[in-house]
Amino acid sequence: MCGIVGYAGGASPSVRPLEVVLAGLGRLEYRGYDSAGVAVVGPDGLSTAKRAGKLVNLTSALESEPLPPATAAIGHTRWATHGAPTDANAHPHRVGDLALIHNGIVENYAELKQALLADGAHFQSETDTEVVAHLLERAYTGDLTQAMRAVVDRLEGAFTLLAVHTNQPGVVVGARRNSPLVVGLGDGENFLGSDVAAFISATNRALEIGQDQIVTITGEEVRVETFAGERVEPTAFTVDWDASAAVKEGYPSFMDKEIHDQPKAVADTLLGRTSPTGALVLDELRIEESVLRAVDKIIVVACGTAAYSGHVAKYAIEHWCRIPVEVELAHEFRYRDPIVNPRTLVVAISQSGETMDTLMAVRHAREQGAHVLAIVNTHGSTLPREADAVLYTHAGPEVAVASTKAFLAQITACYLLGLYLAQLRGTKFPEELRDALAELQSIPDKVAEVLSREEEVRAEARAMHEATSVLFLGRHVGYPVALEGALKLKEIAYIHAEGFAAGELKHGPIALVEPGQPVFIIVPSPRGRDVLHQKVVSNIQEVRARGARTLVIAEEGDEAVVPYADVIFRVPQTSTLLSPLVAVVPLQIFASELATAKGLDVDQPRNLAKSVTVE
Repeated sequence: MCGIVGYAGGASPSVRPLEVVLAGLGRLEYRGYDSAGVAVVGPDGLSTAKRAGKLVNLTSALESEPLPPATAAIGHTRWATHGAPTDANAHPHRVGDLALIHNGIVENYAELKQALLADGAHFQSETDTEVVAHLLERAYTGDLTQAMRAVVDRLEGAFTLLAVHTNQPGVVVGARRNSPLVVGLGDGENFLGSDVAAFISATNRALEIGQDQIVTITGEEVRVETFAGERVEPTAFTVDWDASAAVKEGYPSFMDKEIHDQPKAVADTLLGRTSPTGALVLDELRIEESVLRAVDKIIVVACGTAAYSGHVAKYAIEHWCRIPVEVELAHEFRYRDPIVNPRTLVVAISQSGETMDTLMAVRHAREQGAHVLAIVNTHGSTLPREADAVLYTHAGPEVAVASTKAFLAQITACYLLGLYLAQLRGTKFPEELRDALAELQSIPDKVAEVLSREEEVRAEARAMHEATSVLFLGRHVGYPVALEGALKLKEIAYIHAEGFAAGELKHGPIALVEPGQPVFIIVPSPRGRDVLHQKVVSNIQEVRARGARTLVIAEEGDEAVVPYADVIFRVPQTSTLLSPLVAVVPLQIFASELATAKGLDVDQPRNLAKSVTVE
């Protein structure tokens, strides 16, 4: 959710601290926010500025009232939890000579606030963050790190905190618990950020900050310690993309750019994962082969789009490996007393690696003895550090809130996992695995082919810009594709959209169909799955007979759908299990174009954040 940036540079004041922080906030806008603010500190003291609304409101205010040159700075984009999105509730919060920014929720803030009020404190906002600022200011005796250490153990909940103080103008101190924070390493300057996008234009060298750790940066030093004060040597990593990957490159939106990134995202996720003999090699899997052979159940935990990638994985892994697979919404998993044990493999899927619901599910699973594999796109994030093993998707930065290329990369990674387990457990013949992997490696070209036909999808979306409801139907792997197509419309076009298992239609949802109702139907390949294909063609006839306008996604050469489709979007011939990788692309394009035609912000839809870092 909230974006956080910190910077510490040389001893001579300059405009660079503010420039770095503002640029970082701009790259973190994708996380979702409703206000923004900065604090700079230098020999002339501490100065702050903050505004409700978009970052442009803050930058306009700074143009009319510039902040002084500085040696360190912190910046924040807020997604409101405690208190409305107002200037007063925006971060930083200043108390005396100290300024603080915060991502997360302090769950015991009310009792802490009551004690502060009784002790004479005055509050300017409705936030839990200002409570922490008061506590830090009172704990400060000349060492900001020491003050942070004194305060964090009094806090319950999830938080990343960054603070600066007038008396230490070249220092930024941060702390994290259940909320993301990474360090960027520069030459004569160092950085802090919610993720690496905050500082990627300045450096690709980074350090991981672990759970319950405090980091202190100056222009020359990075020091990390536990909340108890014990020194820590953090893990270093190199970011494998640069700032150019997080710009639109001429596309009208990041979402459009990322839709077009998908052939590369799939190809990069596959890259380097086969041996010279053609066998799958997943070096990141640090789980013993004997453990994987003994797995008797897989549980996928994820939220939103990531959960739909897990639903696709269920069909493929069960077919290839003959292991039962359950798919759980992460925020429900630990509250229903799930049955997991050391023979259970939990697969946690998250683009950001910071989804709090998924992290809490993983912690619960490990407490029960399960082994955990993380499928993640973001290096340096929390989830791969808390899992037993990780499978990175290599999709590059995804800036738009509505996920597209991460979805295809997650499905691809799940397919790799399924084929690897089948190879390990001997549930498929080697030639069958080679054929499946060969088709998987052909997918980037097939996605590119779908993209080459995008204008017909966009034209249809523009013609439907006044639609108020769209339904989506699918069977087998087409069902999660239908769910994802509906979610994309909800997220960015703000219209009613529902995805249904097509066989469920006659059990109630068909009552929604009236004359003119747009209905997308994802049709499986007729090759090899005749019964499945015939059933879906019957579903098209059912809704058409009741006046629906049928928009059919079908593979090239499928003529059986022609008499019953008002519109056909063709995709390349693909086996049923792999078909979601091509079938979902027209639905992504449709949602993007429909939202654009309605004049909406495609990249930053209302009320949503890119990564949900609180429960």
